[in-house]
Amino acid sequence: MAVRINSFRDIASRYDVVLCDVWGVLHNGVEAFKGACEALTEARARGLTVVLITNSPRPHPGVIVQIRGLGVPDTAYDRIVTSGDVTRALISAGPKKIYFIGAEKDFPLLEGLGVSMVSSEEAEIIVCAGFFDDETETADDYRATLSGMAKRKVPFICANPDLVVERGHKLIPCAGAIAKVYEELGGETRISGKPYVPIYRASLSEAKAVRGGLDLTRVIAVGDGMPTDVKGAQDFGLDILYISAGIHAAEYMAAEKTDEAKLTAFLKSEGATPKWWMPRLA
Repeated sequence: MAVRINSFRDIASRYDVVLCDVWGVLHNGVEAFKGACEALTEARARGLTVVLITNSPRPHPGVIVQIRGLGVPDTAYDRIVTSGDVTRALISAGPKKIYFIGAEKDFPLLEGLGVSMVSSEEAEIIVCAGFFDDETETADDYRATLSGMAKRKVPFICANPDLVVERGHKLIPCAGAIAKVYEELGGETRISGKPYVPIYRASLSEAKAVRGGLDLTRVIAVGDGMPTDVKGAQDFGLDILYISAGIHAAEYMAAEKTDEAKLTAFLKSEGATPKWWMPRLA
């Protein structure tokens, strides 16, 4: 059973490196979580290396600007690795005529890669960074278009494997939900963000560059998403600090209080074995 901690200080001496999720742990899409920022800043002051590991489809320079705007200080981390960073390698290696699914803010994902955006009928590959409008659309809105492309066996690159994220007090769908529909239609998906290995290798490479060496037994992953943060870290063999007040809170929380029996049952049902848990990083 995961052990409840009250402060990251309780376990900091056990670790050298923190791989920390961003959306849901450091901010909710509207504002930064002050306690989480302070915890990571203090961890770095104690000598730990903090690498933010996020399924954002944006390359990391854009994420730095975004999280600064939400109130996350530069002192809270050493490096950032995004799903967008790793996905750009997939896009670069693939066909150049792409059908792009995502908002205008996601266009930096394609910059400098020599690709052209074409219609779904002309496309040789799909690149999905998110929804055209994540406030009003559902993944099923894309089913008709994707059905024809799946029949043509057009590969689908997903730049953000998350199914949902918090935005304020709402859950907003992400590119992973559209990828799931494409898989249901029999299409081939290519995904490199959490929970897949490439983003963990890239993140640990950044940590090693900062520290000059690495012991995997002294690396802890922090996250709130079962299919991404927890599964990815668990598959990679890392210790996990589960942030319980994130996207799964409705499963075991009421009036901001955690029913520990329900939490334990939920973790068991998910096959999840985090070493530690706390409601919010602090």
